[in-house]
Amino acid sequence: MVRKLISIYRKYQRNKAEKAKALEKEIYLKNGQIPWSSGYLSYRNEQIEKSITDRNILQAFARGIIPEKFGYKLDERIVEYCWIFSQMPQEKVKLLDAGSTFNYEFILNHLDFSKVELSILTYAPESPNFNEKRISYIYADLREIPFRDEYFDIVLSQSTIEHIDMDNSIYGYQLQHHENQETKSYEYLKAIAEMFRVLKKGGKLLLTFPFGKFENHGFFQQFDEEMLNRILTFLDEQGTYTTNFFRYLPNGWIACEKEDCKEVESFNPHTGKGKGTDGAAHCRSICCISFQKNT
Repeated sequence: MVRKLISIYRKYQRNKAEKAKALEKEIYLKNGQIPWSSGYLSYRNEQIEKSITDRNILQAFARGIIPEKFGYKLDERIVEYCWIFSQMPQEKVKLLDAGSTFNYEFILNHLDFSKVELSILTYAPESPNFNEKRISYIYADLREIPFRDEYFDIVLSQSTIEHIDMDNSIYGYQLQHHENQETKSYEYLKAIAEMFRVLKKGGKLLLTFPFGKFENHGFFQQFDEEMLNRILTFLDEQGTYTTNFFRYLPNGWIACEKEDCKEVESFNPHTGKGKGTDGAAHCRSICCISFQKNT
């Protein structure tokens, strides 16, 4: 009897939450889809979930194509997740999420855990976590990954390396960091070297980050061509890679060339810097690198 009452109560709570989300979404859409306003995150996550489960969209991303008006007034996450899922192999793999961008139920629900042995690495414990899915959580600095050499089949790092050595106090981390906003930090190269080290021969590294005009926003830096070239120089000696570039325009995201992004500025939603009138929610251009380590 008690179990039945608990089950009824949980169902009631889920229905209540779903109705609240639906109302929030309705208000968000009626108010003009203003990024980061009430309902934005629920709507964005819903659109991400729809996209990563749409075979046609993932096949398009695999070919470097984006559907028309894709991700209108949504931040780069919707592009990054689709690109990453379009790159995922079908065989059984050991996967390292270097940055904990997969630690969301709406993402994890679409991983086949009979094939994916997932480890999530971030600096400190997060809430919620999903131990019932047999995920391994590791807390460490990406510049010192606590795994042996050549352990993972896939390492993915989604919009994470731009935060290394930056002011991460907004995430609750009080760490020594690069403070001069006029200069670049190259500590991200140490993290990439570590990701390479723990990657098996023949394994794949999936890397995404904001790309365009160099900007230091305190909690992240936007990489420019010089910073990108340092990454590619390192990878070029160790395997083969492809790069994809995506840019936000007033009607949504498009696939583009590197040259189309070089002077693009991002929008910092915490400070309002770079807001513009195009409806961009955050970074306006990103680079995605798929790298395969030499066998």
